Order: sequence, then structure tokens, then C-alpha cells
Amino acid sequence: MQGQKIIGLILLILGMAIIVYILWYSFNIFTAKISPPEIFKTTTESNDNIPAPSLNLQGLGIDLEKLAGEQIQKQIESVMPMNAVPRLLNLISWSILAGIFILGGSQIANMGINLIKK
Repeated sequence: MQGQKIIGLILLILGMAIIVYILWYSFNIFTAKISPPEIFKTTTESNDNIPAPSLNLQGLGIDLEKLAGEQIQKQIESVMPMNAVPRLLNLISWSILAGIFILGGSQIANMGINLIKK
């Protein structure tokens, strides 16, 4: 009987420790003190392998294709940064994972409470 109460108390403390740790870690992630686990990574692919239609502007000395590509890239990045979508997906996946851990911690604490009551 006494052993059940000790095990119950250990389970209660373990469950509460899991919950507090996950909440503290989530707080640090959402206040930008640490970065979330990188499940989705940003890839930088260049479009150098894709042949572009060429303009024959021999006398100008300006590569209009390169200039237009750079300007379009700058405009797109000003609207939405390149790493915005993977970062958002990482935050969402961390929130789901934290929810699972908190649920697990509460179940462990609940088992501890049931053992203490008996």
C-alpha cells in the first residue's frame, strides 16, 4: 500500500515535470530565444539549369534576363521571405508535438493521482 503511494507520487511528479518542461521550451521558442526543431528545411535551388529564352541585345551590354530575374526575386522576397513557409510549418509541427507531450504528461500524472488515492 505504501509502495503504491510512492510510485503514484513519482508518476505525478514525472507527469508534471514533463508538462512544465514542454511549456517552458514552447515559451522559449515563441519568444525567439531558441529555434524550433527543423522538420521542414529551406532549400535553395537555382534556376541555372533551366534554359531561358535569350534576347539579342548586343549593343546594350546589359543582361536584361538576369536583371529582370533579380528584380522579380527582390519583389517576391519583399512580399514573403523565402523561409516564411518552412518556419511556419516548423512552428505548427512543434505545437502539435508539444500538445502530444502535454497530453502524455497529464495521463502520467493522472495515473499517479489514481495510485495515490487507492
